[in-house]
Amino acid sequence: MALLDDAHRAPYRNTGTKNRESRRDGTAGEAGMHGVGVVDSFAVSLPASARRHTDVDLSVRIGSLLLSNPVIAASGTFGYGVEFAHLVDLNSLGGIVVKGLSAQPMAGAVAPRLCETAGGMLNAVGLQNIGVRAFVAEKLPELRKYRTAVIANVFGHTVAEYVEVIRVLEDAEGLAAYELNISCPNVDHGGAEFGLDATLTTEVVNAARRAAKRPLWVKLAPNGDVKAIAQAAEAAGADALTVANTYPAMSIDPLSGRSRLGRRTGGLSGPAIKPLTLRLVYEVSRAVRLPVIGLGGIQTAADAVEYMRAGATAIQVGTAHFADPRASESVVGGLRHYCKELSLYTINGLRTPIE
Repeated sequence: MALLDDAHRAPYRNTGTKNRESRRDGTAGEAGMHGVGVVDSFAVSLPASARRHTDVDLSVRIGSLLLSNPVIAASGTFGYGVEFAHLVDLNSLGGIVVKGLSAQPMAGAVAPRLCETAGGMLNAVGLQNIGVRAFVAEKLPELRKYRTAVIANVFGHTVAEYVEVIRVLEDAEGLAAYELNISCPNVDHGGAEFGLDATLTTEVVNAARRAAKRPLWVKLAPNGDVKAIAQAAEAAGADALTVANTYPAMSIDPLSGRSRLGRRTGGLSGPAIKPLTLRLVYEVSRAVRLPVIGLGGIQTAADAVEYMRAGATAIQVGTAHFADPRASESVVGGLRHYCKELSLYTINGLRTPIE
């Protein structure tokens, strides 16, 4: 069955203030926000014949940020966004999380960096990027031409590095939010990962919150006590949580006995991790009051709906872009089709709790 055209391309809107009443259910929280993340019971009751697919409202609210739809291109799989502009209608996406940005340019890991696995892919790219200042000068001006929300993924190896990146970005126009990648070793604490220690999570999120005026998302690692880390991030001032990063994994060539990657280990992503991350989204969404953004193995609209049923307000498409650069765009169309088939007026009608 053919997917419907995307006829709802409203720009994102950031109210500029933190709306702590806008929680993980995606509803607006204030009175008078009719049609934004709220299912209109009268409209839903209308027969399908009385509505066109253009009536479907795909918009979702993540804290104070209103996205035109819940589909976001994940960091590390979509470049800086502009590289895909000749292949994808960037305005059709709810958002783009750009490649992770550090205070200084990074060359990344030695080759090989990618390795196909059963049901997924291993990567050890090493967070290669052009650095935050080059991003602001070279990439961000191009991204400003699009209505899609642009989210800057931020990482560092010390708290001071995270803060430095955010301070540079705070002076630039065209960004909707920040996403903190806390799956990084803290060199000031013996290499312990920020995202595996609640105290370190609190420290880095708290510092980022003080430096940032824009909404702050925190991207969690899938290992460790994820619920405890989620609660620490919430208490420290996060506005939303991305669940989750890739899973630590490895692959060995049985003949040579060597790693198939330039490093011994890498991060596993793709369809193989979807059931694992789906459970994490379900558990985290019930442990905190923040919006949760699901990420892990999403290829189709059906995958996205699973995550929304589990408690996600929005989703990110990642590894699927390696096989199909238009994967995110296809998921948007598929979600509209789901709503039409189920005679739903808003996307939040798909977010009924699982039985």
